[in-house]
Amino acid sequence: MGAFRIILTIILVIAELFLIAVVLLQSGKSAGLSGSISGGAETFFGKNKAKSFEGKLEFLTKVSAAAFFIIAVLMAVLQ
Repeated sequence: MGAFRIILTIILVIAELFLIAVVLLQSGKSAGLSGSISGGAETFFGKNKAKSFEGKLEFLTKVSAAAFFIIAVLMAVLQ
């Protein structure tokens, strides 16, 4: 059980570091004054959001957050 716990801890640390990196790579949702003036540009880019870099980062954030949560709960149950 000790080795399994160490492996889970290492995976948890990797997942949390990956989650931090992915969140920091994302740009902010508020575009400031320039976003309110040129709001029409967002509708064009919103159509292909899943194929863009931002869409991929958003997906990776969801997956890494879910993995972090599941591993943390699993470790809590095993203790």
